Order: sequence, then C-alpha cells, then structure tokens
Amino acid sequence: MTAPSAADPGYRRVATLRTPEDFRAHLDKIGIRLGFDAELASGASSPLGRPIDVDGVRVGNRFCILPMEGWDGTREGQPSELTERRWRRFGISGAKLIWGGEAVAVRPEGRANPNQLQIGTQTQKGLARLREHLVGAHRERFGPQADSDLYVGLQLTHSGRFARPCLKDRPEPLVAYAHPVLDRRFPGGVRLLSDDDLDRLVDDFVRAAKLAHGAGFQFVDFKHCHGYLGHELLSARRRAGRYGGGLLNRTRFLRGVIDGIRAAVPGLGIAVRLSIFDTVPYGKDQGGRGVAEASSDGYDCAFGLLVDDDLDPALADARALLRVLEEKGVRWICTSAGSPYYNPHVQRRALFPPSDGYTPPEDPLCGVARQIEATARLKADFPRLVFVGSGYSYLQEWLPRVGQHAVAKGMTDLVGLGRMVLSYPDLPADVLEGRTLRRKAICRTFSDCTSGPRRGLVSGCFPLDPFYTAHPDAKRLREAKAALA
Repeated sequence: MTAPSAADPGYRRVATLRTPEDFRAHLDKIGIRLGFDAELASGASSPLGRPIDVDGVRVGNRFCILPMEGWDGTREGQPSELTERRWRRFGISGAKLIWGGEAVAVRPEGRANPNQLQIGTQTQKGLARLREHLVGAHRERFGPQADSDLYVGLQLTHSGRFARPCLKDRPEPLVAYAHPVLDRRFPGGVRLLSDDDLDRLVDDFVRAAKLAHGAGFQFVDFKHCHGYLGHELLSARRRAGRYGGGLLNRTRFLRGVIDGIRAAVPGLGIAVRLSIFDTVPYGKDQGGRGVAEASSDGYDCAFGLLVDDDLDPALADARALLRVLEEKGVRWICTSAGSPYYNPHVQRRALFPPSDGYTPPEDPLCGVARQIEATARLKADFPRLVFVGSGYSYLQEWLPRVGQHAVAKGMTDLVGLGRMVLSYPDLPADVLEGRTLRRKAICRTFSDCTSGPRRGLVSGCFPLDPFYTAHPDAKRLREAKAALA
C-alpha cells in the first residue's frame, strides 16, 4: 500500500462499505481476517441478547458500556448536569453491563484533567445520584423491573504519568519509573512515586471502593490500561524496591488493592480493565503520519510488547497477569490495548485523528482485527474468565455483525462500546429489538470527542449529537481547529 499522507491517508472509509460483499472484499484486499455475520439476529435468538450468569450475577445481554474519562465534572470532582445527561443515555442504551461508566480518580492529584470526577466523602452522594439517573432511565425505557439483570460498576483510577489535575496547560506527572522516551514529553520534569507513596495509594483505592459500594455500585473496575499508573506499574522492570523488577513486585500494587477490597468490602465485585499488549511510543513525522519514536530492540518499558504483529509473544505478559487475577478470584476482565497518549492508533482507532494526533500508520481495521483476535486467544486460554472485548466502534455499521460473530464463536463474552454511545447511545437496543441502524447517528471517528476535551472543552459528540452541536463549546472547537488548518 502506498504510504498515506495526513491529508489523504488512502484508507477506504467504512461508511462506503454498504453490503456484506463490499465489506468482505475490502477485508480481503487489505489482508486481514475479521469474522462477521451477514445477517443480524434479534431478541432471544441473538447471541448478543443472551444473558450471562457468573457467580450469582446475571447480566441480561452481551452489550457493555465502557468507562470513559469525562471533562465535564466540577472542579471539586462532582458530576454536573452534562455528566448526568451522559449517564441517563447509558441507561437507555439497552446494554446490561455498565463497566464503570466513568473513570473516577481516587485522589485529587490523580485526575487526568481538572474536571474529571473524583471519589471521596464529599462526592459520594453525587456519584450515587449519577447511578440512580442511569438506573432510572433504564427502568423508564425498558420497564420497572428491567434493572434486575443490570450490573453497574465504577472505574477507579489514578492517572499517574498523565495526571493534569489543576491547569489544562500544565501536566503534573507522577510516574512509576523513569521512561527513556515518555519522560522527554514533560519538560517540567516528572516525580517518581516512592514505595511509601504507593502503599498509601493502595489504602486510597480501598477507601474509594468502600465509598463506591456505599453509593450503590455493584462492582469496581481497578484500571490497568492506557498508560495510567496501574498499567505503568505492570511494566516497571526498571524500578527498584518493592514495586518494581519481577512480576511479583510489579503486581504488588494490584494484589494489595484486591486483598484490601476483599477484606473491607467483601460483597463488592472486582473487575480489571487491562491493556493486553502495547507498542513503543509513537509520534508524528513532518507529514503528520504516525511513526515509532523508539526501536523495539531492547525496549523493556512495555507490558506486552508487540513486534512485527506477532501476537503470541506479545500476550505473554497478559497471560501471566491473568493467572494472578484468576488465582485472586477476579473473573471480570475488559481488554484494551496501548494508550491514547503515545500510540492512539493501537487503542483509539480513527480515520480522522484528533488535532494533536497523527494519521494512522495502518488501516484502522487492521488494529480492530488484531485486538479482537488477541481477546479471542486469551478467552481460549482462560475460559473461566469473563471477557469484555473493546475496539469495536471503528467498525461503524459492521459493529453488530462482527460483535455477534465474536460472541457466537466464543471469542469474547461481551462487546464493549465506548465513543459509539456518545453519538448513538441506544444502538444496543436497536440491534436487540431488530430495528435498522440509524446511519446518521453512527460514530464516524471524527475525534471531536477527543480534540474538544484536550482543549479544556466538555465531553460529547459535537458532530452528531444535536445537543452538543448547539453547545457553545462546539463553536470554540471549530475555531480552534480552523486556526490549525
């Protein structure tokens, strides 16, 4: 394939693939294997509509809403009216598993932006109301008993290296170890967290879990993905002390939090969202295309380094961690990959990158297929674990057909939806009720939901959600993008 440029990446738009024959021909042309069903089933006959029962928990279908980092809370970490609107839309989606709904920081210094939600005694009631908005909307849409098989959790996080808690233009990175590439992105320097710092942070996560349970959440997700602190600790081979070096030390933080939650809140479910493979960091060349910033030779700062698209060795780290989680009795796993900060084409695939991003160095469908295959291999290796696959939004019209195929073939247990629900929250309901998809609501990966927040604007789908199209921040975003053109 001819190397793409920033202006014309040369990749065919998924929206132009209108028939199963078109989609299959394109997949064959670019040389990737991605299974899908030519026809969609609905209702009880659909693999996506079947309930799943795990350890006394029933989830009513195979759709999951993934947690996303919001930029519309208050400076005190409380939900705003915009946050509540988003959660009500999660409720009407029809998905029966809500995997956190939101990335919520356990400390003020751990927020990734000044308007990210935070959990504490002062915000517990607000988070409880947020859950009530979601459950109430679900009941209104699907019936008064509809929440009997709805499983709602809260994602707990510390942003670590990517913490930016105070001013939008001033990061305050708190790192697990000195990184030979990423440290250069912070001219103001980084602060290494000590072992004592991490000991105290374990206690903070446990306290946060108790508060989440008190707010009515049925489980917490202990975030270990996307370059945030939990994920970075998994690759802390260069770190000295009790939290670095071998796998036992690199999982000490995770094991400490799990043990602490089990002791303090035995009735609370525990889940882990995990980047199951990674790459070296990427930047952009003069033409705006993504290029690797380091050689994979000798690179030891990844958890699951992908080299030459060889998945099996890349998944060795994830397999080792999943063995630890299985021994700890953690069964709910959500798979992701890479980081939106240093290799977004691996994790948040988009034909139209955010304004601070780069043109993807591969057809984004290649990344979708890779992640689905990686999840399938782990599911085969760990059949007792419950897997939520992610990375589906780029599939657009083909998302339900690929998801249905993956669930039916046992490649994943549930299909996770992230930015797709910002533009089309009720896609799961439409699929399960046999309605034709609304093409004008389908996420086309325009990336405004990323470009806006990175300028301090609110979270939302500015191109396709009429509410946000009319929001004052939509104009500000257009002006900012025009200034870069």
